[in-house]
Amino acid sequence: MLVKTYSSTVEGIDARTITVEVNLSPGIRFLVVGLPDNAVKESQQRITAAFANTRFRMPGFNILVNMAPADMRKVGSHYDLPIAVGILAASQQIGHIDRLEKYILIGELSLDGTLLPVKGALPIAIQARKEGYEGIILPAANAPEAAVVDGLRVYGATDLTSVAALIENGEGIEPTEIDTRREYFDRLADFDLDFRDVKGQNDVKRALEIAAAGGHNVLMIGPPGSGKSMLAKRMPTITPPMTLAEALETTKIHSVAGKLGTSEEGGYRGGLLTARPFRAPHHIASEVALVGGSVPPQPGEISLAHNGILFLDELPEFHRRTLEVLRQPLDEKRISISRARYTVDYPANFMLIAAMNPCPCGYRTHPDKECTCTPSAQARYMDRISGPLLDRIDIQIEVVPVAIESMTQRRREGETSAAIRERVIAARERQIARLQRDGYRHTYCNAMLTPEQLDRYCQLDDESIDLLREAMSTMGLSGRAYDRILKVSRTIADLAGSEEIRLDHVAEAIQYRSLDCMR
Repeated sequence: MLVKTYSSTVEGIDARTITVEVNLSPGIRFLVVGLPDNAVKESQQRITAAFANTRFRMPGFNILVNMAPADMRKVGSHYDLPIAVGILAASQQIGHIDRLEKYILIGELSLDGTLLPVKGALPIAIQARKEGYEGIILPAANAPEAAVVDGLRVYGATDLTSVAALIENGEGIEPTEIDTRREYFDRLADFDLDFRDVKGQNDVKRALEIAAAGGHNVLMIGPPGSGKSMLAKRMPTITPPMTLAEALETTKIHSVAGKLGTSEEGGYRGGLLTARPFRAPHHIASEVALVGGSVPPQPGEISLAHNGILFLDELPEFHRRTLEVLRQPLDEKRISISRARYTVDYPANFMLIAAMNPCPCGYRTHPDKECTCTPSAQARYMDRISGPLLDRIDIQIEVVPVAIESMTQRRREGETSAAIRERVIAARERQIARLQRDGYRHTYCNAMLTPEQLDRYCQLDDESIDLLREAMSTMGLSGRAYDRILKVSRTIADLAGSEEIRLDHVAEAIQYRSLDCMR
């Protein structure tokens, strides 16, 4: 007897439906075809044990499982459930098998028949709705993320027995339902950290406010203990909240990577990531860890930071080759990974926040401590960051250690993150309104302005042009750095509520090129 069940696989961050055909014929062999990997082939042992430990039995027939399309490699343990249900239907241990065409099935079986969580539930659910399936049956732990998808019945099952009862009787499991908008918008302002915790550093806070308002990349240079990491960790508290579309896209990436938890840690609530991601890989991270890849392909840190922040502490300690792979995604906002067996594209629209010491010993710019590095050692240290990468960092700000008088103050007198965020949101809304008025739907912050948009929105008066020309000549800036200064100037003007870029806006933007003067 031949029975078909339906499952799905993930390619990049999108899903593709897989038809699982189970045929019983005389014999005692179990064979899976259709380019299965080892995890799929091992499903025989898991399914056999799960049947033995529940009320089901492994039929005494030749079992042939074909996974179509047969020319695409099938990877992962989530095919256990559709294969097991197909065997039960083909051996007539469950009835009403006509219902199988209504559902996508995914789930890994444990030896006692319980269902274990799998990766990629959200993109699979999105694809199931797109293709007109009535519902998806999956492990209960994955139900909240799949239930984010409207118009699809999501059945979170705990074990194989409950899945069989659902298919046979249409009951036993209630669909998981989530009010996406309530779960998302009710918790947008929940943060444990606050900019008010940072004493002093008003100039740096101003630079980070500009960065958040325009989506600009930032490099902080300062001695150890000056507050660089503390400031960077508070950046998510002043960035504009994600839109619902951004939250869905970001959650999709984390679902594929298996990074979604069952708790509220990391902003994961009610099936959605509600806070912008903040990824901080260690400087020993490899190229693959940063950009993605491996077998099977997985998104890297730059994609996990999509719509959020990638924080690289101790920037010169990263391998130079690892840092150079950032250049393409910083420009194109996505990364294309090509290997012998696959080519995948991952989104990578992130804000880069980097921090570094000014020299190997760290005290080159310290007001009190003396630097022990030789000039050649300082030069080698700074040369670890290439000019092309540095050009792509819009704001470079020097961080000076806080005076002891400020450190000993008991009261927190600085602005709260909420107050800064209000200004950031207002500036971002001005940018979006200006761009949408002229029909630019895919550009939503100044950091993303194209050359055409720069010409339209970043017109300078004669005084500003003269100042910028002098700065370019004196500091030896490149054409790309020129564009970055214009974009930052536009953001400073938006924060000031000005439609025109004035001389003081350009002057402030120029001063955020500290490292160009230190090299």
